Formats: sequence, C-alpha cells, structure tokens
Amino acid sequence: MDYTYDTQLLLEGKNLNDQTIIDYINKNIEGDCLLVVGDDELIKLHYHTNTPWKVLEYCASLGEVYDVVIENMVRQANGLQG
Repeated sequence: MDYTYDTQLLLEGKNLNDQTIIDYINKNIEGDCLLVVGDDELIKLHYHTNTPWKVLEYCASLGEVYDVVIENMVRQANGLQG
C-alpha cells in the first residue's frame, strides 16, 4: 500500500469548481484514488494520501470544510481500528 490515509471531507463554498480542485491536488499532493464530485456550492472529496493535512489545508482555503474522516488503511488492513 503506497498511501496510508483515506481522506474524505465535504467542502462548502461559492463558485467551487471540481476540475480545478482535481487539477490542483493531482499536481501538488501525492496520492491516488481521487474522487471529487458536487456542484459550485458543495463538493465531496475522497483521496488516498500520506499527507492528509495538505488536502485539508487546500480545501480550507476554498471554503468551509466539515464531515472530515481520515482513516489509516494500513491499520485497517492489519485488522485494527483505522
């Protein structure tokens, strides 16, 4: 497993653009399994990364972040609570 943290959140704001978010994350934050869906006011984001704080920091610069879930997939794979 290359990326430890399954990072999920909701982002609320104005004039949000899912493609802009995808492009920024792909260029600046290493990871995989990126999913960004929603509209210009609410985005659901899912990403596997070793640096979830960078995802949170970026998204917080765009609007209000809530319903944050960060799970350790290595722990989960070992049968532990993630």
